[in-house]
Amino acid sequence: MQLSIFIIARNEVDRIGATIRAVRSLTDDLVVVDSGSTDGTQVLAHALGARVIHNDWPGYGPQKRFAEDQCRHDWLLNLDADEVVPEDLAANIRALFAHGEPEKPAWRIAIAEIFPGETHPHPWAYALTPVRLYRRDRGRYAPSPVHDRVELQPGVAAGRLKGVIHHFSVRSLGDQLDKLNRYSDQQADDLAARGVAIPSWRVFVELPGNFLKAYVGRRHFVRGVYGFLTAMNYAISRHLRVAKHYERRRAAAPPTVARRASHPD
Repeated sequence: MQLSIFIIARNEVDRIGATIRAVRSLTDDLVVVDSGSTDGTQVLAHALGARVIHNDWPGYGPQKRFAEDQCRHDWLLNLDADEVVPEDLAANIRALFAHGEPEKPAWRIAIAEIFPGETHPHPWAYALTPVRLYRRDRGRYAPSPVHDRVELQPGVAAGRLKGVIHHFSVRSLGDQLDKLNRYSDQQADDLAARGVAIPSWRVFVELPGNFLKAYVGRRHFVRGVYGFLTAMNYAISRHLRVAKHYERRRAAAPPTVARRASHPD
């Protein structure tokens, strides 16, 4: 197939092998853009047949745009280093290209998390459905350093591909919280760069509101105790985003001087 597959990675030696092996037969152009791994990610990816290219980390959108530019074919499939394409989805991708050019220039693919101790997504698991398969002349990743999405050209309608990408996003609760904490720093930086001011009252509602969003809205409740804990981690990360934003605005504000009331002798 005239299809390039690209992956961005940093210190993913424990996960990227499964990602590459699942799609290696779909492409003759598999690109891994690495931002400075120290655990052997580059060596493993190269051994599995990927073209490995180093690029210092510029943010999520810019890194994926850089990866797009390294690809040889017009059709692109993007995967993260902790995502695995199961065989039924791989078969659907092959079928899409079986008779030449797919009928639509972009395709959405469902992505569902698989938590430690699970082998498949829960039947009721919440799934995101972003565009992941697309023609490079009809869409590109947004340049935002924190928002990870393909921006399609005006008038381009995306189809929906059957199948679900398996997302092994959680190594452990501690690792997840560390990752989300770092991401909240980047989000606070992005808000400052765009001149966005979140009202201070949000610090009081961000944690409970986002816990309900994850636990109920994204159906973490069907995953038992572990679902409760991952929903808490998500809520904490969203709270940290607003808290850090508030702290930076407070530090940048002019200092206030308390005035002593004067009384006549």
